[in-house]
Amino acid sequence: MADDVTPLRDQPATRWVASSALTRYRLAPNPGPMSLDGTNSYVIAAPGADSVVVVDPGPLDGEHLRELAESGRVGLVILTHHHPDHTEAAEEFHRMTGGPVRARDAALCLDAAPLEDGERLDAAGVRIEVLATPGHTADSICLHLPEDGERGSVLTGDTILGRGTTVVMYPDGRLGDYLATLRRLEALGPATVLPAHGPVLPDLGQIAAAYLAHREERLDQVRGALAQLGQDASIAAVTDAVYTDIDASVRRAAENSVAAQLDYLRGWA
Repeated sequence: MADDVTPLRDQPATRWVASSALTRYRLAPNPGPMSLDGTNSYVIAAPGADSVVVVDPGPLDGEHLRELAESGRVGLVILTHHHPDHTEAAEEFHRMTGGPVRARDAALCLDAAPLEDGERLDAAGVRIEVLATPGHTADSICLHLPEDGERGSVLTGDTILGRGTTVVMYPDGRLGDYLATLRRLEALGPATVLPAHGPVLPDLGQIAAAYLAHREERLDQVRGALAQLGQDASIAAVTDAVYTDIDASVRRAAENSVAAQLDYLRGWA
């Protein structure tokens, strides 16, 4: 879920994209200001594997779900976090395929246990390492595929996007958590970034470092606004001072980001 306004691009002729040696994704038909071109629903499988892992089946769209179901026998469904553009179809997809659904939040799981930080999954012939990455939401996870190509890959959900930057969905998400998450991802180095929205990116460490720099820049802008407006300035007033040229469709997201920044500056650090 992006907090920067970027124009939607033309939809590709095919919704399937080969994203790495061990993954491909199907673009869900749910474009918008916060979802960019739509949700990337990933299929993970090694060549010749007898099953697949589906990550974030996305919206409740019949054609999209049928295409995902026909990608192979679904041995596991993973949800990167609870937002509907990732999870709306999970129950129906479970009914269609029988694939157990796992997530960090037990309330989202179907016929399976919740995911644990550091858990290793061996599924569809692929080694998958679960990383708890709170910040965008409290239940956000990333999936590290260390054997996916020369440098490995990481499915980042909404924690890192293909373009723009991510909203910290305060109070569920917290900026202090998010900064720690970005440092954890930066330490993984030049892995391929497989985001839930937007295009694939080549270097996780570099992108995470850029995200950290962006957050520090925003924090400096908020500090400057507070110096001018007073330390008790409202979220709306700080938003007006910091986000000076935003579309009305993302005003709420901007205010949410400011709330997270004020929470961090006033009490977290």
